[in-house]
Amino acid sequence: MTEWTDRPISELCSAIIDCVNKTAPVVHDPTPYKMIRTTNVRNGRVDLTKVRYVDEATYRRWTRRGPPMDGDIVLTREAPLGEVGLLRDAAGVFLGQRLVMYRADPDQIDRDFLLYAMRGPDVQAQIKALGSGATVEHMRVPDCEELVVACPPLGKQKVIGGLLAMFDDLVLVNERRIRLLEDTSRAAYGEWFVRQRQRQPADVMPNAHLPSKRWEVKTLGDIAEVVTDGASPRDLDSHLPYVGLEHFPRRSTTLHDWGVVSTVTSRKLVFARGDTLFGKIRPYFHKVVWAPFAGVASSDAIVFRARPERPLPALVNAIVSSDAFVAEAVATSNGTKMPRANSEVLLRFPLLLPRLDSAIFDEYERMAGRALELASELVAQNQSLAATRDLLLPRLVEGQLDISEVDLGDLCVGRSE
Repeated sequence: MTEWTDRPISELCSAIIDCVNKTAPVVHDPTPYKMIRTTNVRNGRVDLTKVRYVDEATYRRWTRRGPPMDGDIVLTREAPLGEVGLLRDAAGVFLGQRLVMYRADPDQIDRDFLLYAMRGPDVQAQIKALGSGATVEHMRVPDCEELVVACPPLGKQKVIGGLLAMFDDLVLVNERRIRLLEDTSRAAYGEWFVRQRQRQPADVMPNAHLPSKRWEVKTLGDIAEVVTDGASPRDLDSHLPYVGLEHFPRRSTTLHDWGVVSTVTSRKLVFARGDTLFGKIRPYFHKVVWAPFAGVASSDAIVFRARPERPLPALVNAIVSSDAFVAEAVATSNGTKMPRANSEVLLRFPLLLPRLDSAIFDEYERMAGRALELASELVAQNQSLAATRDLLLPRLVEGQLDISEVDLGDLCVGRSE
């Protein structure tokens, strides 16, 4: 640590830019201009999947202090205080309220080192100490320039930043692979069970709406059942996985996060590995996931299970997560403020499928089932990568680990910008 020096963050950055402290007028439809809020800054990244949109004139007014750039680091000053994220794609992005942006000066500090130092215990302790407010902790804008960062020489910064960025880069690669697996499975379902049916020549038969004698009118209830088995948390292993609606991603069938039974108190639904969980509250949120393990779920979910006589769990998942099925759930839901999907109605969802003895089902189950499995394996890899990064981060940014043997050249190759 003798080579390390404490330096104010204002000396390490070429720019520190505060947000415009009033709410930008948003528009309903997507535009190229995206407002990020504190909810977009989590776990070292700025997530642009759920943003609000504005018109060009608003974007220009709200970026008059300087538009964000790729590689800028964003800090939340309030609600919550102290989240830090790297902005990887700044095109059309601007800061919403309670955010401040840091642009690392490459002659003074490595960008990735600054990112992880700001997430480290020393800088986080400073942020918490500077936070004030009886109800909601918040950090004043002038204090954002007063943070102090312990810095080794620039070469060591690059090694530390490169080591930690390597873990996050691998996580991002796995997340792209998960999306590709989901897209491939969705495309296969559409090709094999929707467009192929539409291309079949019409046969003369009593049911004239059927495309071929090889296809049958079915309902979801013919291939799936709704499981209503419940259990009290006190009767279960406290470490058993618990999946609440807050854990369901939108428009993704891969479960990335979950809790444990010890955190809940009320009766829950029991599900098995391979079941499909459907969020029935406000079904327009499109929350549908495949269960990679056995556990319990919120009673605000519907548990669909493939029928044992012809088990087709991957097909059930594809149907239940399809836009057509979710639209049916929305159209038949009950309630105005908090609409709920009706499981009995959804089991009557009409389907046109090949005859159940068709080999196409076995082929689809092999392909789509493997994709679901692989996506869950990639989630497990990401959890392991994140845990390792979090273990190393405080030790590296505080100089507690000897990195003299690390090859800087190997780490710099392929680093994301």
